[in-house]
Amino acid sequence: MLFDTHAHLDSHKFDADREEAIARARAAGVERIINVGFNRETIPSTMELIDTYPFMYAAIGWHPTDTHEMKPEDLTWIAELCRHEKVVAIGEIGLDYHWDTSPKEVQQQAFREQIRLARSLDKPIVIHNRDAHEDVVRILKEEHAETIGGVMHCFSGSWEIAKMCLDLNFFISFGGPLTFKNARVPKEVMKRVPIDRMLIETDAPYLAPHPYRGKRNEPAYVSLVAQTAAEIKGKSVEEISKITFQNAERCFRLS
Repeated sequence: MLFDTHAHLDSHKFDADREEAIARARAAGVERIINVGFNRETIPSTMELIDTYPFMYAAIGWHPTDTHEMKPEDLTWIAELCRHEKVVAIGEIGLDYHWDTSPKEVQQQAFREQIRLARSLDKPIVIHNRDAHEDVVRILKEEHAETIGGVMHCFSGSWEIAKMCLDLNFFISFGGPLTFKNARVPKEVMKRVPIDRMLIETDAPYLAPHPYRGKRNEPAYVSLVAQTAAEIKGKSVEEISKITFQNAERCFRLS
């Protein structure tokens, strides 16, 4: 009973074996997947996936590294697509100060606009945060994002940042990096995150867990994240799977 809360199965990296990868996920016990469309190319392909597979849902938004290409009409387009009953969140949105593709001020403005859109639609948001912890938390506070909440996707910050996000009504989601042998900080954060506020994900095809690190990730591997989470929390894999499934249902309002 697994829920992969963040995947990109529409990626070209799955073009050769998408059906097989989905079948492997189902065989591994993955009952629900949130596929994330994050720009002009991947939003339509994400919508196609959720119309094809009953167990898939969508988060759509504009990734911070692509915000230099975002136009006002794109926000209108996203709002219209959110009428689809299987579009359950706005995302992934946020800030990325690692890749120098969109100026910080452009990213921040797009982030604010999408939070405001999500609030107007009463949708949770999925946050991408890379090397921008302080600005992400500041903007979430200034835009009153706690009224809708959402997910800190593939969380990489400290416990101090996680605590701020929890206080803002966000779930903390852990992916493949949690399983890495040198993942001291993510493991410490997971130890301290309340069990009713944690999620698991793959971010497939990126960030494959151990022992597949450096290879293509896929939703079936969310079971490996669940195994590591179970070890850290002192629970069985079955308990972690059930708890994170229920948490995801609550976060995305699917229960």
